[in-house]
Amino acid sequence: MPSSTELRSRFAAALSELYATEVPAYQQLVDTATEVNAAVLRDRPESAERLGSISRVTCERHGAVRVGTPAELHDLGVVLAAFGMHPVDFYDLRDTPASPVPVVSTAFRPVDPDELAANPFRLFVSVLVPEDRRFFDAELHASVERSLAARTLFPPELLALAQRATAEGGLPEESAAELVRLAVASFQLSQEPIDRAWYERLAAVSSVAADIAGVPSTHINHLTPRVLDIDLLHASMRRQGVDMLERIEGPPRWDGPELLLRQTSFKALAEARTMAEPDGSVVQGALRVRFGEVEARGTALTPAGRDLHDRCLAEADEARRADPALSWQDASRPVWERHFPATEDGLQRSGLAHFTWHADGGRLVPRPVVYEDFLPRSAAGIFQSNLTSAGETAAEQGAPRDLGWLSDVLGREVLQSQDVYAAQVRTSVATAAAALGRPESEVLAETGLAETGLADTGLLGGTVLLAGTGAGAPSGR
Repeated sequence: MPSSTELRSRFAAALSELYATEVPAYQQLVDTATEVNAAVLRDRPESAERLGSISRVTCERHGAVRVGTPAELHDLGVVLAAFGMHPVDFYDLRDTPASPVPVVSTAFRPVDPDELAANPFRLFVSVLVPEDRRFFDAELHASVERSLAARTLFPPELLALAQRATAEGGLPEESAAELVRLAVASFQLSQEPIDRAWYERLAAVSSVAADIAGVPSTHINHLTPRVLDIDLLHASMRRQGVDMLERIEGPPRWDGPELLLRQTSFKALAEARTMAEPDGSVVQGALRVRFGEVEARGTALTPAGRDLHDRCLAEADEARRADPALSWQDASRPVWERHFPATEDGLQRSGLAHFTWHADGGRLVPRPVVYEDFLPRSAAGIFQSNLTSAGETAAEQGAPRDLGWLSDVLGREVLQSQDVYAAQVRTSVATAAAALGRPESEVLAETGLAETGLADTGLLGGTVLLAGTGAGAPSGR
């Protein structure tokens, strides 16, 4: 009976195969990432696998989909639970500076370290907020709701299989294959005609709104491989003639440790779509919506590290305002070099990054924790860079959305990534102490976590259970 881990691996592989047929340039991106990863492993063997084995990195993907209503979001959460994927963090892309998008988001992913090592597939899921008067007036809001109420994204048989898989911890082979087939089919690009007038009306607000509510179903918006050197990949894709975004989102390239997440993409390509005209005729048209994103993952920062990161962002933005000719890289790199320690040891001792602790030859050694999540500013930046219409926002009050709202919609707790990382650290300390035959309090003192304040904040030893046991499933609300 395939487990949720096996089901997730099959689901990710099948989605990748589907997307490669729909967006052929994606396969070119995957092939280039594979070549770059092999080169990094060959040329930098001492550091290439510091943040995950090459087998993990090779299979690693994150996808992105967009839904229109809380009910659609809830059903998608039911489907993803069958694949061992839990909602982590709340992202409000409506409030990102210079690039507001009328959605809020979360990321579904595994949270157990063993599950992440086996297959760390993530799905970044955004839901439209048509109640937000900064984007939609009352009449358009009502029209959006009527349009979305007429569609069903996830068939009842898929939801029933997903609920059974979650309850039983897996499915018999025949049912498992059907679950994966139905789930993947739910994200296949629809061939139904698109109402051109309705789509263009929504696109005047935002191309993201049109991509969600202007089409009869959802689809994969992008599927993202992981690369060990994103700058090398960016240059390689350009040499192949691929139209890449100018900027790599996230922290700059510098001589210190990779931090958080860096992302870029090739620009959205024109895809043939059938369009229904106001006169009733059906014609062949094209939309530029989907793009090819790639990412490089770094070390997860603690709350103190994230605060410093945000201050660095603000300082780099100010430098660019003072000198608009500066690129993001040239403006930000000196800022990171001034404020962040240039070594892993410095990050660990300053309490700016998360490290797990391990017994090795009778010694206690730290290992950096991979950042498994997302950056709202980077996500919004790539969304907007690939849009044909950013739309306009009104100076009115937006509709309230927060972590509690998201948990209520999904019917289960949305985990917070800092709690997940901290529980992972705390579990590693307990495991290392047992392996060394030393008191846990003594090992904890040696880590320096108490000195950085992390051991006293309540972040360590939280309610998220992580011990390589498949635990970590959030309780219902």
